[in-house]
Amino acid sequence: MGSAYMDWVKTQTHAAFNLANSGVKSYPLSGLPVDFQALTLSGPGAYGYAPLVNAIAAKCKVAPENVATAQGTSMANYLAMATALEPGDDVLIEHPAYPLLWETAEYLGASVRFFERRPEDGFAIDVDAIKRAITRKVRLIILTNLHNPSCAFTDEQTLRRIGELAKSVGARVLVDEVYMDLLFEDAPSTAARLGPEFVVTNSLTKVYGLSGLRCGWILGEPDLIRRIFRVNDLLGVNNPYVTDQISCIALENLGRIAQWSRELLEKNRTLANEFVTATPEVECEPLETGTVVFPRINLAVDRFCGFLRERYETVITPGHFFGARERVRIGIGGDTNVLAAGLERIHDALHEMSMQ
Repeated sequence: MGSAYMDWVKTQTHAAFNLANSGVKSYPLSGLPVDFQALTLSGPGAYGYAPLVNAIAAKCKVAPENVATAQGTSMANYLAMATALEPGDDVLIEHPAYPLLWETAEYLGASVRFFERRPEDGFAIDVDAIKRAITRKVRLIILTNLHNPSCAFTDEQTLRRIGELAKSVGARVLVDEVYMDLLFEDAPSTAARLGPEFVVTNSLTKVYGLSGLRCGWILGEPDLIRRIFRVNDLLGVNNPYVTDQISCIALENLGRIAQWSRELLEKNRTLANEFVTATPEVECEPLETGTVVFPRINLAVDRFCGFLRERYETVITPGHFFGARERVRIGIGGDTNVLAAGLERIHDALHEMSMQ
């Protein structure tokens, strides 16, 4: 058991123009005011390094007892699912979806069902679709906000309706909010504040370019958080102490890092929207927020992605990984010059292949 998507990411995305990444490029370590002489390799923090737990709680406006730390959002999702699920439980997951969500649920022995987020609705969640798909065996409803791979936003009213459906069958709602801060000052409060049926995962990875810190977390009611820490005793045990300390420094400076990210994405989003307008072979609405474009293309997608890689040294993500074979995901959070050159190559490759 493993992830075909992660294997592809780790082995098949090395190219001169890699537009397969879904996050913001790495923030420079020199931009963090770290006194490396003051760091220590180990220290107290058996069930969460207290300064980091408190900093996350303050950022999310929850109590520290509602926070469990984890190594990135993927481990946070694993820990949340492993704690909330038993083998044989039903899980209801959005579709298209980030593949690790259903792959993790299947690994834990759950039976995965899907509800559709339709492109004609802008990939917005249709609560009635969840209502039609839910059963009394469902123990977890899983969604991303912003949606991965489309960057569609789900508002509080919709989330509350989903929470009511979950409560009616004794289920929880797991909301992966790793892209939520791409709304910057317009980002709403975390869904974890909507009620005990909500479990939220997040990290500093995608929005802030701090993936190397692996600073992730889970928000939930205190009993669930205690059980999450105990499950982690079998896995990561404790997070690396050095990166926990640096993560505290990053959280202290998050406003400045967010401004850096916002300025980068504003430039890059303009390039992406110009590409969409100038490229008749792609179908999608202009991007208003987010780090990816998720267009439909009027060619055989897998063949095109191979052609793009071999002839144009450019990599994008085939949509079949998300359950959308007619689409591709193009990351726009990287270096601006690389993005501009990569988009030009995608445009030229689409034109060349469509003429064949």
